[in-house]
Amino acid sequence: MTTLFETHIVGIGPEAEGMLSEANMFILFGAGAPVDLAEYCFTIDNKNLAGEIQIGGKLLVDGVAYPITAVGNLVETNLANLGHITVSLDGSEEGSLPGTLHIQAETLPQLKEGSLIQIVA
Repeated sequence: MTTLFETHIVGIGPEAEGMLSEANMFILFGAGAPVDLAEYCFTIDNKNLAGEIQIGGKLLVDGVAYPITAVGNLVETNLANLGHITVSLDGSEEGSLPGTLHIQAETLPQLKEGSLIQIVA
């Protein structure tokens, strides 16, 4: 297993957990998210991406693995430049928006300050 990306959650916007429970998605953003978006984001401390994110890889939250089912064509660019992606828990194999990473999740990830998020191949 090769780690392509690793970060910690350092802040949680007041609407971020609601997005997770109600919209079945969460938004990651590095420091400096626009104010109107930051309230919906989990702020992360790293945007260093060490390889190509592919279908069949996994997103891990505190060691719990979620299979990657689709990768929008701007996911890698946005993650490397801004630390920004939307993670949809719908398991879609078609994808949706260019900046969205789709994962298969039977249960909601338990995201909190200090949570370790990794993307592995």
